[in-house]
Amino acid sequence: MQDWQLQTPVALIIFNRPHTTEQVFAAIRRARPPKLFLIADGPRTDKPGEAELCQAAREIVQQVDWDCEVFENFSDVNLGCGRRPSSGIDWVFEQVEAAIIIEDDCLPEPSFFRYCEELLHRYRHDERVMTIAGLNVQFGENPVPYSYYFSHYGHCWGWASWRRAWRHFDYDLKLWPEIRDRGRLKDIFGNDYAVKVWTDALDLTYNKGLDCWDFQWMFANWIHGGFSTLPCQNLIHYIGYTTGATHTTSEASRYSQLETQPMKFPLEHPPYMVRHVAADVYTENTYFDYKPSLWKRGNRKVRKLLGLPVTQSW
Repeated sequence: MQDWQLQTPVALIIFNRPHTTEQVFAAIRRARPPKLFLIADGPRTDKPGEAELCQAAREIVQQVDWDCEVFENFSDVNLGCGRRPSSGIDWVFEQVEAAIIIEDDCLPEPSFFRYCEELLHRYRHDERVMTIAGLNVQFGENPVPYSYYFSHYGHCWGWASWRRAWRHFDYDLKLWPEIRDRGRLKDIFGNDYAVKVWTDALDLTYNKGLDCWDFQWMFANWIHGGFSTLPCQNLIHYIGYTTGATHTTSEASRYSQLETQPMKFPLEHPPYMVRHVAADVYTENTYFDYKPSLWKRGNRKVRKLLGLPVTQSW
């Protein structure tokens, strides 16, 4: 690792958490990217003290002390959990062909950066791969003999992609009604449970009942036949499970306890590109927790999926 130097731009998305921002920025500082894109949302006017927290977070990420070209995209107004990240990522890919993207609550294991960079290079012209993800939620189940596997699920807790893939992103999900009404999710998943839950989630997102961007990004991957690469061990420690978070409020979540392990190099590449269905089904039955008894709960199920309080109405 000492003979390797990161060459890929990094984008960091921040908001109002100086404590987690400081930890994530320290990890980026150790990686020393040559270009750093800083994306910040503005404070909410109805939240006393938030302007000061946002400013404190911005001051942390401006402490760049290595040879690095820094770009800033700081919003004066609050754009929210959907528009701010997605508009910031739009801005990044207007300027560079590929980037590693991290939010202020996703603490990367040091080898995450090299893992992303090597796969960004390997699959840069392969339209079948759209997302390089750093998260593994298998908890030791469904092991693979390689460094990573191919999946439907492009977890966004530390990831990377290319301009050529992000061009498919559509915040407004304009193709969703056709995909839904023609039953095309069944063609994608072959799993009635998954179809039901994702229909609920995407309906809610399409109707602007959910402020997010990552569901739209996964949808873009699915309808364009895109794979994600997931590492054989977890490379991201999520530090955002707090009572003050917007979506992930359960500090007791097993995912807040996910440990990281360093990736081994050189990478062992799979000699074929086939989705690891067993790993995806495990993710569906644990991380997304598909249960038919909860279908009738409607939006309550989607809130549970996101870690939101299920007693609060939309």
